[in-house]
Amino acid sequence: MDFGLMARLFPFFVEAAWTTVQISFLALALGLVLAAFGAAAKLSAARLPRVVGSVYVSLFRGTPALIQLFVLYFGGPQVGINLEPFAAGVIGLGLNIGAYMTESIRGAILAIERGQVEAARTLGLGRTQALRKVVLPQAARLMIRPLGVNAVALVKGSALVSTISVVELTYTAQRFIGSTYRPFEIFAVAALLYMVIVYAVARCVDYLDARYAIE
Repeated sequence: MDFGLMARLFPFFVEAAWTTVQISFLALALGLVLAAFGAAAKLSAARLPRVVGSVYVSLFRGTPALIQLFVLYFGGPQVGINLEPFAAGVIGLGLNIGAYMTESIRGAILAIERGQVEAARTLGLGRTQALRKVVLPQAARLMIRPLGVNAVALVKGSALVSTISVVELTYTAQRFIGSTYRPFEIFAVAALLYMVIVYAVARCVDYLDARYAIE
């Protein structure tokens, strides 16, 4: 175990970890926006939005995230879409995690008793008002834990962007292994930093879950 090597390379890994955090945060933000629209589409009374939402979820949940990244980054130029590796990674991961979060949001909304909506309508609230003032505030609390699980999965899944040359933790580890031939030490440092990031995300989720838990 070459601790000296690990200490010398640690600053490079910290920089790569910051890239991992950035790409995960941006992909999560994009995924949340897509999930909100996706859930609204799947819960719509109109048939067309429901079909569009279902196709989106089925497509991105039913195919490997790695293939989606390859299609976006390597296949995009064939149809005039030229993306930098970082942008392709954010968009690809965002599209993928958004499909999973769509179901988390939809499930949380459907978990609210229908009687509450009917009571709100009886009091004179319209459908949109009942959704905004009665359903969503309660559903938001139920979403915290499932969305947190998705966020943790996203951080770990961000390693996939190393395949399109985004210089994050996994890419940095592979690069140094090629020059040092010390895979154990290199991957140990990368794994440690992944654990730190995941732990930070998990603690944030625990805090929010406890803070806004339904009594």
